[in-house]
Amino acid sequence: MIEYTPRGTCSSKINFDIRDGKVYAVSFKDGCDGNLKALSALVEGMDAPELVKKLKGINCGGKGTSCADQLARAVEASTRPAVL
Repeated sequence: MIEYTPRGTCSSKINFDIRDGKVYAVSFKDGCDGNLKALSALVEGMDAPELVKKLKGINCGGKGTSCADQLARAVEASTRPAVL
């Protein structure tokens, strides 16, 4: 399970798994409960690069980010090769 602390959103934590390049078990702590449950259901089993492509850059209320954008950034960061 990967835990990510989003910045600039109402949600305070995002948890998810990545297995075989696909995203599973997305959950958010705090934020817009119904919308985030729907987002989690929609991305279940999605290829990580596709999720990033679709969600990165979505803006909520002029904040410059959103819970969807923060999820994309978390997935992107967790799938980047480690720098040695």
